Amino acid sequence: MSCRPEHRAVLLREAVDALAIRPSGTYVDGTFGAGGHSRAILQRLAPEGRVLALDQDPRAVVAGRALADDRLTVLHARFGDLRAVLSAAGIAVEPAIDGVLLDVGVSSPQIDTAERGFSFRHDAPLDMRMDTTRGETAAQWLARADVREITEVIRNYGEERFAFQIAKKIVAVRRERPLATTGELAALVRATVWTREPGQDAATRTFQAVRIHINQELEQLALVLPQAMSILKDGGRLVVISFHSLEDRIVKRFMRAEALPDVHSRKLPLRADQLPAARLRLVGKAVRPGADELAANPRARSAVMRVAERLARKVA
Repeated sequence: MSCRPEHRAVLLREAVDALAIRPSGTYVDGTFGAGGHSRAILQRLAPEGRVLALDQDPRAVVAGRALADDRLTVLHARFGDLRAVLSAAGIAVEPAIDGVLLDVGVSSPQIDTAERGFSFRHDAPLDMRMDTTRGETAAQWLARADVREITEVIRNYGEERFAFQIAKKIVAVRRERPLATTGELAALVRATVWTREPGQDAATRTFQAVRIHINQELEQLALVLPQAMSILKDGGRLVVISFHSLEDRIVKRFMRAEALPDVHSRKLPLRADQLPAARLRLVGKAVRPGADELAANPRARSAVMRVAERLARKVA
């Protein structure tokens, strides 16, 4: 089994600064990963402060629970189940949290650990599950999905213009033998896609799309955002780092909708106190890694961080 590779937390200082840490506060790290962001938050907390970290990857949970810090609680869960998981753990949720940080997407340890099946750089079992304790693998899904479903996934999540051709080839090949490894899938895609942007492997978009589908990444993100907003105290911060345009679009639209609710109703003859109240305030502009971080960690190149603050709730 591969050793656990080093992971660099992206936008580490910027994300923790954006949380505006209160030393005695309670913070949620929805994607513990290798623990970089959680550790940085803990460094700014007083003894009574607390970090509640979630991760669906069992390996990340084991590593997190090995840390000797009583202020840190690591839970094995998808962040789309945020409220239910915190409640089940006996943690007050509404409104009791000072900040929520989400570092969305796949981590370097997951990509670089060959047997996880995320990367076409290693020939390994075609798994791609972030949570290896449940759900079907990429190989199992590709063995049962029809051409239409495979096409939609690769086109919608990978923005791959050869999605239909790739899907047809997958279904044709599996009639003779199942696609069992990352190398087999990558070779099939490369043989089907006859043109690609300079410097990009032909298999990149397909692997990304299948991974997003297997882990329901966009659905989980859409689920967690309103939950995160609901558990924040007044003045609490929501910080989201995304690595894909589809993820960033979901975050941007959610934050804008909550900062500028129901624009159409503003054209109606209503008093100011009858208009829908904004629940979030946008904090600054989108933040991207600087030149120094990109030089040290090229995988950060697509990262975008957006920040919003929970506005005071109206007193009934």
